[in-house]
Amino acid sequence: MSINRRHIFFLLFGLSGFSGLIYESIWTHYLKLFLGHAAYAQTLVLAIFMGGMAIGSWICSTYSASWKNLLLGYAVTEGVVGFCALLFHPAFTRIIDAAYTTMIPAIGEPVAVSVFKWTLSALMILPQSILLGMTFPLMSAGILRRFPDRPGRSIAFLYFTNSIGAAFGVLLSGFVLIRWIGLPGTICLAGAINIALALVVCFLVKGPSSTSENVESETLPAGEPKAGGWYRLFLLVSLLTGTASFIYEIGWIRMLSLVLGTSTHAFELMLSAFIFGLAFGGLWIQRRIDQVGRPARYLACVQVAMGILALSTLLLYGNTFEVMQWIVKSLPKNDLGYGLFNLSGSAIAMAIMFPATFCAGMTLPLITFVLLRQGHGERSIGAVYAANTVGAIIGVFFAIHLGLPLFGLKGLISFGAGLDILVGVVLFWGAADSGDRRQAVGFTAAGGAALSITLLFVNLDPYKMASGVYRYGTLLNRQNTKLVSYQDGKTASISVVRDGDGSMSVNTNGKTDASIMMQGQGATSDESTMILLAALPMSLNPGARTAASIGMGSGMTSHALLGNPRLQQVDTIEIENRMVEAARLFRPAVERVFNDTRSKIYIDDAKTYFSSYNKSYDLIVSEPSNPWVSGVAGLFSEEFYRLIKHHMTDDGVFVQWVQLYEINTDLVVSVLKAVSNEFSDFAVYAPNDFDIVIISKKRGLLGEPDQEILNLPALRSALSKNSIHGAQDIAVRKIGTKKFLGNFLVNHPCRANSDYYPFVDQNAAKTRFLSSSATELLQLPRAPLPTLDMLQGEPKPWRETKVTPAVYSHSSQAAFAAMALRDFFLVGDFHDRYNIVPDQVKQDALQVKRLFTVCGANPNQQLGALFATAIRMIPYLTPEELDSVWAGLESGPCTSSLAPSTKAFVSLFKVTGRRDARTMSTNASALLQNADGMTQGTVKYLLASAMLGALACGDIATSEALWSKFRVGAFGGTEPDLLYRLLTTYRAPR
Repeated sequence: MSINRRHIFFLLFGLSGFSGLIYESIWTHYLKLFLGHAAYAQTLVLAIFMGGMAIGSWICSTYSASWKNLLLGYAVTEGVVGFCALLFHPAFTRIIDAAYTTMIPAIGEPVAVSVFKWTLSALMILPQSILLGMTFPLMSAGILRRFPDRPGRSIAFLYFTNSIGAAFGVLLSGFVLIRWIGLPGTICLAGAINIALALVVCFLVKGPSSTSENVESETLPAGEPKAGGWYRLFLLVSLLTGTASFIYEIGWIRMLSLVLGTSTHAFELMLSAFIFGLAFGGLWIQRRIDQVGRPARYLACVQVAMGILALSTLLLYGNTFEVMQWIVKSLPKNDLGYGLFNLSGSAIAMAIMFPATFCAGMTLPLITFVLLRQGHGERSIGAVYAANTVGAIIGVFFAIHLGLPLFGLKGLISFGAGLDILVGVVLFWGAADSGDRRQAVGFTAAGGAALSITLLFVNLDPYKMASGVYRYGTLLNRQNTKLVSYQDGKTASISVVRDGDGSMSVNTNGKTDASIMMQGQGATSDESTMILLAALPMSLNPGARTAASIGMGSGMTSHALLGNPRLQQVDTIEIENRMVEAARLFRPAVERVFNDTRSKIYIDDAKTYFSSYNKSYDLIVSEPSNPWVSGVAGLFSEEFYRLIKHHMTDDGVFVQWVQLYEINTDLVVSVLKAVSNEFSDFAVYAPNDFDIVIISKKRGLLGEPDQEILNLPALRSALSKNSIHGAQDIAVRKIGTKKFLGNFLVNHPCRANSDYYPFVDQNAAKTRFLSSSATELLQLPRAPLPTLDMLQGEPKPWRETKVTPAVYSHSSQAAFAAMALRDFFLVGDFHDRYNIVPDQVKQDALQVKRLFTVCGANPNQQLGALFATAIRMIPYLTPEELDSVWAGLESGPCTSSLAPSTKAFVSLFKVTGRRDARTMSTNASALLQNADGMTQGTVKYLLASAMLGALACGDIATSEALWSKFRVGAFGGTEPDLLYRLLTTYRAPR
């Protein structure tokens, strides 16, 4: 019965580990919202978490010997932790709101603000961390008092159960719980587990808590070192091995981020792999530890083996890129493939981490067992745990703030391995007797040789590390690319790559953040985004005098902002100093960022910067990395937009970049919802086919771009390079406004992206793997109808369409094709400048002309061409231009002989071109009554035309009736296209 009860305690302690790692994971999520970057938050949470546990362990080491019922004390501790967890979310939100709005602005000084933020963060999680640190010594010593047989096995098995629970906790919270119940629900669930544990342990603990008042050993095995100075030595060993282990963790996570990616889920896979290794090391040693005759020497062997295995990860690491390349190219882009991708990533992480962490999992049970065997009693349990956690803190801070920037990844891992090998060698020599000298020499030589060989002959390939293989399964080719720079920073590894086409890109952990054409003609697609991120808000707020840009990238956005002489100040906020150094390599294309006196660069997190300096800006541009990168989705949330409004002038304009690749419509809508909830008005533009720019106004409505700003010499030159020459080139890129999209956003089923319910962060990694796209948003305003024109109620202010086709902008190319069709029907041929227009467009135009001029031709073929050609012209040409086109066509000799159905369609196209909403709805509805012989595509078009016309007249009832009657004929049981979802939810603003 007692053995079974001991196993129950082991199981309960596994649940304690499960909830404990949920806390670490969730606290990281919470604090990265406050500290601004996942790397900083992970560092702080690890440090405070480990520091608190060190304090808790030390308290138990010092005082627990005099406590009578340790398991009851454990139950009370778990209960208090659970109660604190239930209160954490409401307390956090109130404290952080007060910090941003009152405390930080009052402090002002950036260094003081940083100290304040770190201190406040520590106070929010330190008390619970101290309590969590007490749980292991209390449970361990309590178990040993109740079950004094096989103490080594009990200690090791407790390490195993706690660690295995922790590994599952980080996976379940990251992949399931946060998605289902958000951060508040997840931390409350962990709290409920702790409270339940407390109640169960209280039930199990009845009567006296021990069979002995303390855990002592009456005899020492022969050959073991005696107590005294060795006690302090083993605590030092515990500290140093903790330091080395967390140097490994930081180094391996950075290394594997270049293979697995930098999403939140990738981090959770890596962390769980690390903990699994610790767990199974504890499981393996628990069956052997009580039979180990010379545990100090055994520990020395484990330390040396751990250091050598850690060095071997550098050798193995280079092959993981080819493995990931094969995985990405082989797996299907579906839900099954994504699951296999995560499993494969976990396997790669295990292959790198498991051998060394397996050894690490044996060290603390062995150190504790040695001290118990020496007669130091249960106080040694807490002391060893405390020393190890202090070492962990040292390792984390050293790795991030010194090791990575100074030594790079190879040097950092080698340093940690050297530390473990040194500890093992010293232990071996200290524990060796005269007959062990030769073995001691061998161990020393093996460790030294492994370290020397690694430092001299093992090199990490920067080309592979800069490839971002986890995205497309490709590796940089030395033949057509040149790696200009590669540096490991505190938060990321930054590389600059020059391609054979003359473009140069800056990459964060292998992911391209910006590219510029440095040689030759033309521009990259990124350039149009970076230029318009600056030009559009300045043209929409021409009186702006101050601007801030979040994210350095290549520096082109800030450079473009500084092209406006009216701006008196441009502040660029970048969290990674290595990124600023990389941007210098793009000079002279970004020269103004570095030599203009109006430009200042701040190395800081955006949230901290705005709160610390408490400035107000006329323009704020947010151009962070992609939202699937861990920590970045917090810059696309309601809470961030709410904060940023406090640092905008009343007429201030805020600009948010969002990519349309590796994302889906739901996630983009989630961001748009967050913007819509916080700003009085917004407009969406597509600088190219891959990105959108959301421009929001704090108060009032956005107007139209000011052409005078766009004609400033520096801006005009940059815009011209990207085929933007005038107001029409801007207008054709407009996707919609709050008026146009408002009801669609309100009725869309996804929630607005929030810090505490991180819809984007939880789903973006999957859409990245699936190569999803939200480009259907680009079709809303003009394909196949002038939807934006009619629902916005803003006619085109020009009489003649003049749009410049851009390589990366389908809308500009479509408008250019409409111009070609206009000129063909009015002049009679296609000018040479229209050579880039697709041949199919020209062939359809010829068929349309034959329809009106060659009587008796194939009507079915010509009707299809008529339909396609009308759809190409109507959304882009002015009513006057379209009237001229239709008048010219109808002057042909065959007009009167056209079939009635063809005439009906021509009539519909004419009134649609005039934006005559009432007649358009009437004509389309009439055609729908005879839809039996029509194709599904034709029915869809007519339904959209009829609904759009009715909505433009404010006749919502008619639109709803049409949808109810013809939806099945248009779509059957399939999901309606995005256009129809917008039409069914549209309500004209009052």
